[in-house]
Amino acid sequence: MKYSWRFVVVAGFFVTALVVSNIIAVKLVEMSGRIFPAGLVIFPLSYLLGDVLTEVYGVRSARRVIWLGFACNLLALGAIQAAIHLPALDPEFQVQFEAVLGTTWRLFLASLAAYIVGELANAYVLAYMKGATRGRWLWTRTIGSTIVGEGLDSLIFVTIAFAGTGAGLANPIVTTWLIKVGWETLATPITYWIVGYLKRTEGVDVYDFGRPLDART
Repeated sequence: MKYSWRFVVVAGFFVTALVVSNIIAVKLVEMSGRIFPAGLVIFPLSYLLGDVLTEVYGVRSARRVIWLGFACNLLALGAIQAAIHLPALDPEFQVQFEAVLGTTWRLFLASLAAYIVGELANAYVLAYMKGATRGRWLWTRTIGSTIVGEGLDSLIFVTIAFAGTGAGLANPIVTTWLIKVGWETLATPITYWIVGYLKRTEGVDVYDFGRPLDART
């Protein structure tokens, strides 16, 4: 498949949402007794765009972008770690810089494992549901795939990152999962618009499993 500039734009925003969310996730937010990382303000966008990529271009194309996001996240981490280890002009600024951008390998591995499992699960669930529904009821598969993908993402990340630290796991797992699913649900009209626009302008509507409703039998 030859990819258009529209595909590149969606992929670019997908990767940006992923990298930025991992950088700002070092800040933990507490609201009304619920705890979640600040990365949630943008991370669900990667799932929305992942849904768009799978729905329009198919799971194989979405998978390529998911692995691209993985590579770009590694690049970002490497650049940040290199910057941390460079000698600083101001020692006090160095301490603050490390406090904000520094991360442990445990958190990093938790993030990557959660991302790969969650995004791939999201893509395959959506692709299977598209075939099962024969292209109808887009909202059921965007929300349904998010429930599965984001659920696995939240479970894996929080468990690997905080198990054995004495911190409670249920609160952040459930809170992050609910926020992500709620974010995706509220953004459903945006997903419909982007998918409709791309299918019209690209002339592409890939089915990885099953057939569209109007396909000949």
